[in-house]
Amino acid sequence: MPMPTVLLVGTLDTKGGEYAYVRERLRQQGVATLVMDLGVLGEPAFEPDISAAEVARAGGTDLSALRAARDRGPAIDAMLRGASALVPALHRDGRIDAVLGLGGGGGTAMITAAMRTLPVGVPKLMVSTLASGNTAQYVDVTDITLMPSVIDIAGLNPLSRRILANAAGAIAGMVAQAPIAADDPPRPLLAATMFGVTTPCVTAARQQLEAAGYDVLVFHATGTGGRAMESLIDSGFIEGVLDVTTTEWCDEVVGGVLSAGPDRHGAAARRAVPQVVSVGALDMVNFHGMETVPAAFADRTFYRHTPSVTLMRTTAAECRTIAERLAAQLNRSTAPVTLVLPLGGVSMIDAPGQPFHDPDADRVLFETLRASVAPHVRVVDVDAHINDPLFAATLVRELLATLTPASRTRNA
Repeated sequence: MPMPTVLLVGTLDTKGGEYAYVRERLRQQGVATLVMDLGVLGEPAFEPDISAAEVARAGGTDLSALRAARDRGPAIDAMLRGASALVPALHRDGRIDAVLGLGGGGGTAMITAAMRTLPVGVPKLMVSTLASGNTAQYVDVTDITLMPSVIDIAGLNPLSRRILANAAGAIAGMVAQAPIAADDPPRPLLAATMFGVTTPCVTAARQQLEAAGYDVLVFHATGTGGRAMESLIDSGFIEGVLDVTTTEWCDEVVGGVLSAGPDRHGAAARRAVPQVVSVGALDMVNFHGMETVPAAFADRTFYRHTPSVTLMRTTAAECRTIAERLAAQLNRSTAPVTLVLPLGGVSMIDAPGQPFHDPDADRVLFETLRASVAPHVRVVDVDAHINDPLFAATLVRELLATLTPASRTRNA
């Protein structure tokens, strides 16, 4: 079995000692390394396998010109472009199995941009001074692992050695683990969306679809989850979508914190992937703690989900706009689309006696959807709550009916 190889990528002019230490720790654990230099301020502390000049060329510029300009912003942009071009090529060519980076602000931006070009599942570990707080810009919808450096990455000392040794051990463990057994033949992949308030529905549907011979990837509809699903659909991995929980439209339209952006459902339309879509959690807009809710919403109906999650009930007017936006996206698809409506409520807290029960707002939502979807979108009304077993069974029946003949044959 060939020795796994970890790509060490970063600025060897300012952090060369730290990279040399990590490289040695990996070698001691039987892991090979490839080193890529992103430094533009000076000469590297040791000779890399891929020089900064080569990275600069891949980014469309010249290293000597970057050094002469002494402008950090354009230099970071150029090296980011170069690394983002070289790293996926190294992986495609079978030269690397994982990536490890160390950095502050500039290094984290460059290295994680390159990491995001790699497929999900390829180990990616970033030791960073910025590995706490809002890290969305670095991780986005990928599986990058961030490790706080605790102190600045500026020299070797007892604490930094311990952190860097942990990082080397972590990435070595990732690449040394036994291969994961795969289904033979592989089961086709379906995507589904879930929130806590739609969990009973999605769990029941997932179990039924798995029993029918499919693997179901469930995405938490938190903005990032929806975008991650869209990315995988765009990549061609998904054969069908059970989009039960479309709540991200509430945050996109009203201004909550969990929007997935205006292209939600766009990937399925572009890839002509069959969709069964519902209206899960379209009764709620998400905010953080109550103190973060804009003053303009002070008189609205709220539900304190956790100390850091506040839900706001959507109004009838908002439901109308949300329905129009959702319908417009579904209308773009050329593949089969089925819209399934739970007439008894759209979330766990939208039921009789629950805080978000509002039949008038739900009625506007349903009526607007029926009036706004194109003729090719099939609409199915179910006289049940979204978490009723009957509703889950209806979703599964509709999705199985829309999947391609080839997919159904593989699972017969």
